Amino acid sequence: MDGRELVRSMREAGPVPSLAGARTAWRHRRTDARALPPRLAERARVPGRVRGAEPGPGGGTVRFARAELHIRVAVGGAVFWGWDGARPEPSYALAGPAPEPDPRAVLEPDTDGGWRVVSERLTVAVSREGGVEVRTPGGVTLRRDLPPRWWEAADGTGARWSQRSQVAADARFFGLGGRASGLLLRDGVYGLWNGAPRPSVKQDAARLTMPVQLVVADGGTHLAFHDNTWEGRLTLREGREGAGSGHDRPGTSELRVEGGPLRCWVMAGTPTRVLHCWTQLTGAPVPPPAWALGPQLAHRGPGGEREVRRVVAGYREHGLPPAAVHLDAGRPERRRGSAVEGGRYSDLPALAEELRAQGTRLVSVVEPAVRVDPGDPVYAAGSASGAFVRDPAGREVRAAARASLSAYPDFTSPPVRAWWGGLYEEYLAQGFGGVFHEGNEPATLAPFGGRTLPRSARHALEGRGGDHHEAHNVYGLAMARAGFEALGRLRPDERPFSFSRSGWAGMQRYGGTWWDEDPGGWEGLRAALALVLGLGLSGVPYSGPDVGGFGNGEPDELVLRRLQLAAHLPLLRLCGPFVERPGRPSGAGGEVLGHARTALAERERLMPYLVTLVQLAGLTGAPCVRPVWWNRPQDRDLRACEDAFLLGDALLVAPVLEEGARRRFVRLPRGRWYDVADERAYEGPGQVRIAAPLSRVPVLARAGSVLPVRDERGGIALEVWAPAPGRTGGGLVVRDPGDGWKEPATERYATRLQGGEVRVARVTEEGGEPPQWPVLVRGAGR
Repeated sequence: MDGRELVRSMREAGPVPSLAGARTAWRHRRTDARALPPRLAERARVPGRVRGAEPGPGGGTVRFARAELHIRVAVGGAVFWGWDGARPEPSYALAGPAPEPDPRAVLEPDTDGGWRVVSERLTVAVSREGGVEVRTPGGVTLRRDLPPRWWEAADGTGARWSQRSQVAADARFFGLGGRASGLLLRDGVYGLWNGAPRPSVKQDAARLTMPVQLVVADGGTHLAFHDNTWEGRLTLREGREGAGSGHDRPGTSELRVEGGPLRCWVMAGTPTRVLHCWTQLTGAPVPPPAWALGPQLAHRGPGGEREVRRVVAGYREHGLPPAAVHLDAGRPERRRGSAVEGGRYSDLPALAEELRAQGTRLVSVVEPAVRVDPGDPVYAAGSASGAFVRDPAGREVRAAARASLSAYPDFTSPPVRAWWGGLYEEYLAQGFGGVFHEGNEPATLAPFGGRTLPRSARHALEGRGGDHHEAHNVYGLAMARAGFEALGRLRPDERPFSFSRSGWAGMQRYGGTWWDEDPGGWEGLRAALALVLGLGLSGVPYSGPDVGGFGNGEPDELVLRRLQLAAHLPLLRLCGPFVERPGRPSGAGGEVLGHARTALAERERLMPYLVTLVQLAGLTGAPCVRPVWWNRPQDRDLRACEDAFLLGDALLVAPVLEEGARRRFVRLPRGRWYDVADERAYEGPGQVRIAAPLSRVPVLARAGSVLPVRDERGGIALEVWAPAPGRTGGGLVVRDPGDGWKEPATERYATRLQGGEVRVARVTEEGGEPPQWPVLVRGAGR
């Protein structure tokens, strides 16, 4: 790094933290220079020719001249393969032991001199040179992995590898944990390293990355997951069809990883089936408590209890009590000199009890960085027990963070997770009802060098041992696990409310995620939608962006459009004033402010439907927010649509993403759709132009759908949209099981037209019976 780059990076970080951060970066660089071996001359190798095979449970092992490939088809249809001795375990992604092998899957010789494993749902063909091809039972090739390549030092250490794959020419890529650049992953290079990005849709930087590709093509949908936590990059190239000439160019993906195992899981089917299979493998999403679906406020002002009361009172005055207030206080890792001990909050338990009686919880922000201070009991206890990450010489790794010079717990150690989890008892004693984990990429204030811990830092990795190359991407996941398990242990009768800014594959087992930075402007609005959709397709259904308030420097119109989008996403977290508060104006005009209240009121009306969606996500793995192609992935026009989404199966939401727009085009899937504002009917597939005044964004309801909503008395009613003539419909209602672990009750409803009237029946084992809820029929006669 030259002097100009250093000055520029320090200017971006700010003068005060960057001085300590620069010292951290130089210290980490020296540590790595001493501890990491120099890169020697490397030699490339490939598997070579096939030598033979040995059948095994669910598949077997195919041996080549310079490598071996292990294949296993699991019960449920997921296919695993690993090179050079790689097996499904150990893995941070899997929810438990690897699934049992399918006894019906057999390894047998193929006609071209290779081998194949035939199962009920997929066939895996292995060529003589080590290529791996995944086919449907009908013979359609979904994915073709070319023989992998390794680069090793002359002494046989430090293997890096690359895997190039081909998909159909019409296939499109999604996933990777969501990217700000768009739902559709276009041609480019995508990094796989959790970072603390500076806001930009042009830079491929993400706080949360996953090597999860969801590939959608005419011939079928499949998910490919390379279970490797090391730093990597994925290069994607869309295919091109030959316009009938027969010279199609396949789509390609090339994954390069700096070390670790080369192993892959593949599952195929409809999008619904693929996500269900994925969450069976990596864990079912934990539904948040129902209260966490309400609007949550991030309080960052200088005031204490009095200011929090004023904020909440302002929302209650407008009939919109917040479900939670997030406080940057009460952190045991920053206890000395924190807002609590400094007098900012003199009696948090009393405040928490008062607000909870009004229906508002307190949520605390938690960071992993523990300030280095021998007088602090948390640091003293962690240091004495060896809980912090250390360098190869056994010294604690320290870095500049918001808590000043800090040490970092090693969450890949079970005893450290247990010790850290015990600290959450203090949060509960102070009255907090949940936690937000921040800074757990892990992030430091270093202006260069990766803004994380040194690569040579040592981690337990569940007793196996290793360095930060392997541990970095799962650090946030392991911290989320520590917090989630602690809350569940300390309050076993309550479902934990736990969020993590960073994570990895399988993080849905421990809660949801959010992001507190976007590029700003209208491109940031598009980025927010792309990230929520991409996370859902990667198995994390509960997420959302921070939404800044009026008077934060952005135009009122943009702030309002952000809020209207977020009001239809699983997480709604407000970071600024949206309603008048006693003694503090919002900064917005009366008309715009009224539209903001309308958006929040509509979210409250849809609360029973949102409860249904998060519970269904826990049962099936289906995301709450879905691409418009979810039920028709073969529709290429829908696959290209990135500016609208399905909220469950019943609603299509088309947010306004352009300044000044008062009408917009909406791409409709097949079937009849009703504009919920005027109940006008539209027929899909196709594109229609719909009014989008400043007061709302277009929302359309699927004909025949049934969704639970809040009625005027605060109870539940069934909103039923008339089926199209000759069609039937229906929907599911999953009732709120409370904040504990009760099994939710699911009700199924069917709709039909009979004699010009809409009939609704609850479907039971005995047949049909009248609904137990009031029914509101809409769209009839249209």
